[in-house]
Amino acid sequence: METKETTLDKIRTRPRFKMYTHLSKETYAENLKKYLAEHKDEFTGNVNTEVATISVLTKDDSYWKPCLALRTELDEEITVIRGVFGPSSAVWTFFMFLYFLFTISWMTFFTMYYVENQINSHEYPWALHASFLMLILIAITYAAARFGQSKAKGEMKKLRKFAEESTLIFEKIVES
Repeated sequence: METKETTLDKIRTRPRFKMYTHLSKETYAENLKKYLAEHKDEFTGNVNTEVATISVLTKDDSYWKPCLALRTELDEEITVIRGVFGPSSAVWTFFMFLYFLFTISWMTFFTMYYVENQINSHEYPWALHASFLMLILIAITYAAARFGQSKAKGEMKKLRKFAEESTLIFEKIVES
């Protein structure tokens, strides 16, 4: 098994990795189901031949409860497993909505300020301040996401270990 990770993966909001294995997609999915069943007191998830979603069982749920999405693809007779860490889809959608809302608002307010200066109008004196406020809100949203990531770092390590062990153990069995 070979794992690839780049520097960019460490700074993303949703860290990613790739693993390569000689197991078929179907065999990998069956092995993943077995591994999940063996560790049902620690992990929960849903597995099929294309996609698996795994999360760590915890006593309390926080807004950044990490999930591991594993997608399997066939590339020249080698199975590529792409892993993406992130919060639940509802939380991820909410954060993307906030980024979109604040970015569009920033562009709108800054455009209002720029056009106002170009035509020497003084109808929107607050536009520049509002655009800076939107930048601050974008930074706060990013900081909240990074805080949630750091808070869930232990669970993310467990999920990474899950991805590696579930592939490595069954790959060794096939090679034997």
